[in-house]
Amino acid sequence: MARLLGVDIPNDKKIEYSLPYIYGIGLPLSRKILAATNIDPHIRAGELSDDQLASIASTIAGMKVSTEGDLRREIQQHMKRLLGINCYRAHRHRRGLPVRGQRTHTNARTRKGVRKTVGVAHNPNAKKGKV
Repeated sequence: MARLLGVDIPNDKKIEYSLPYIYGIGLPLSRKILAATNIDPHIRAGELSDDQLASIASTIAGMKVSTEGDLRREIQQHMKRLLGINCYRAHRHRRGLPVRGQRTHTNARTRKGVRKTVGVAHNPNAKKGKV
C-alpha cells in the first residue's frame, strides 16, 4: 500500500478515489490536487512513483488544508468550546440528538441509533382479571 501523510491508501483503486481515504480530503479536493500536480486521475495508486507521491504530499501541504490529526484536534477543540460555554448545541451533542433543528418525533435514526422498543413491565402480583 502507498503511504501518504501517514495514511495507507489502497493500491488497487484509482488515485482520484484513493486520496479521500485521508481524513479531511474529499473527492472534489482530490481532483483539485491531481489537477495541480498534473497527475492523471485514472492511474492506480500502486502505479505512482515516489516522485509523484511526494508532489501530491507537497501540494496538500502547500494548499494549507487541515488533514488527519490536525483536523481531528481542531474539531475536538470546537466541541470542548461548546461544552465549556454550556450551550444548547452542546446539550444536543451530549444526548446524541440532532443538533441543527431537525425533527425527532420521527426520523433522526442516524443520530439516535437503532430503535429501542419500550415494553410494559407486567406485575406478577396483579389480579388475573377473573371475576
